[in-house]
Amino acid sequence: MTPATSLFTPVEADLRLLADNLKQLVGNRHPILFAAAEHLFGAGGKRIRPAIVLLISRATMLEQDITPRHRRLAEITEMIHTASLVHDDVVDESDVRRGVPTVHSLFGNRIAILAGDFLFAQSSWYLANLDNLEVVKLLSEVIMDLATGEIQQGLNRFDAGISIETYIEKSYYKTASLIANSSKAAGLLSEVSRETVEHLYSYGRHFGIAFQIVDDILDFTSTTDTLGKPVGSDLKSGNLTAPVLFALAEKPSLEVLIEREFAQEGDLEQALALIQDSQGIQQARELAAHHAKLAIEHLAVLPFSESHQALINIAEYTLSRLY
Repeated sequence: MTPATSLFTPVEADLRLLADNLKQLVGNRHPILFAAAEHLFGAGGKRIRPAIVLLISRATMLEQDITPRHRRLAEITEMIHTASLVHDDVVDESDVRRGVPTVHSLFGNRIAILAGDFLFAQSSWYLANLDNLEVVKLLSEVIMDLATGEIQQGLNRFDAGISIETYIEKSYYKTASLIANSSKAAGLLSEVSRETVEHLYSYGRHFGIAFQIVDDILDFTSTTDTLGKPVGSDLKSGNLTAPVLFALAEKPSLEVLIEREFAQEGDLEQALALIQDSQGIQQARELAAHHAKLAIEHLAVLPFSESHQALINIAEYTLSRLY
């Protein structure tokens, strides 16, 4: 068992059921879409998002079993996440994700975009069938946020003037919004108090931001094999993340390389060396730790349980990926 999945012990059986259901939800009426979905849902992602939904569902339903609506919410969360990945891979022209070929590299851009659209539409349909207007609104907002984050990232390419605040806002749209709003939705389905629902949202928000910062640090500190994509690929594409933004304050020459979009030979290698030689990665680690700590503090409203502890462990595990 990998360290990530061993954190999900309280919902292990739920996640196995989820994996089976996801393929069935797409249905086999469209052979190509079914093949794309089977490829995606079989790609062995960490399933962190549905695991959080299921753990929150269990942590807020201690006296009784979770409902089919909780399970469906977890499935919808993974469908939305997967749809966004399919579109992201087209935009980023990525050929590999999690070590397996991307949908567009197997089936072409047209099918990949339609497969992403289909998954978004399918998730919206299942969402409407939960018959909870507030939950529908929350998850519909996520789909808007994902597009907003992707557009914001595209507009800010190679812009060395963006602030850490802008970066965190983009990280919220691209990663944390789904985790925050689906965490809140799980609480609403469990009918917990309004105050608890807001704490669950904040847990998801801070966890999601920490998770994204850690991912962005790994782009500089990990290996190509571990990442499933080339090291420094974010920087190369002009996506300036926390380590870069912190390093810029310390290494003014980095700005020149970024502004000319690494046009000259050796520019990218020089930029990577400047970032490694700065406090940028360490400052980004501290920022991730700050958000993980805030996430854990928001769980204090829940009664203690195995699922509650697992939610704490997941936030701590996110940071441990850096070491």
